[in-house]
Amino acid sequence: MKKNVGGIDRIMRLAAGLAIIILGIVFQSWWGLIGIVPIFTAAINWCPLYMPFGLSTCKTNKRKK
Repeated sequence: MKKNVGGIDRIMRLAAGLAIIILGIVFQSWWGLIGIVPIFTAAINWCPLYMPFGLSTCKTNKRKK
């Protein structure tokens, strides 16, 4: 698995995941469990939805020769 989730994207995923979980707790809803998905993708730095579109928010260090 090649990393495709960058730094800012990772922070936003963590924040969104935590917010969804907290809202699920506040409103006593099982929908809060959906917050696990963005937290998981942030933790492993890989998003399966980016692959079909060829997206990546990681910075790449390409050397010019």
